[in-house]
Amino acid sequence: MKKFVVFFFMFVFSCVAGVLAVDFLFPVRHLDTVREYSGDLEVSLVLAVILAESRFRVDAESHRGAQGLMQLMPATAEEMAGHMGLVDFEPEDVWIPEVNIAMGSFYLNRLVRLYDGCVSLALAAYNAGQGNVNRWLANPDFSRDGETLDVIPFPETYNYLQRVKRNQRVYRIILTVTGRA
Repeated sequence: MKKFVVFFFMFVFSCVAGVLAVDFLFPVRHLDTVREYSGDLEVSLVLAVILAESRFRVDAESHRGAQGLMQLMPATAEEMAGHMGLVDFEPEDVWIPEVNIAMGSFYLNRLVRLYDGCVSLALAAYNAGQGNVNRWLANPDFSRDGETLDVIPFPETYNYLQRVKRNQRVYRIILTVTGRA
């Protein structure tokens, strides 16, 4: 009986530790806001992008000046504010999670539409910029058909795509298992 009790407590401890580890590695934050603004994107994709971009740090700022949860460049935020009709947008609004998620999701939705529904191209453009992706698509060394990328010449962007895709797979599981899908 004593071994059973020890085993039971070890099992419970392991389960709790596992849940805490998953929550640490793949946090689910701002879910209502992500749901509200994800548009045609899967919620799991937006969460995956936020994790890859900022690890859910509201005050994240890149060395290049990208800001907030979804790491928007100031010029991109200003442009998206215009497209979204946010007439009273101020540059510091990008630090507000709801605004950042709304703008980042809006931008990612625009990129998906721009690249005819191809999420991979949209993510590459989100990371490396549309100009780079368009040049890669026009270069036969990187794209045989001008519509898909056979090679992503920036290792950072290639790794970003792999990270976001992995994150999305994990978030799909987390949202399903926790009943939040």
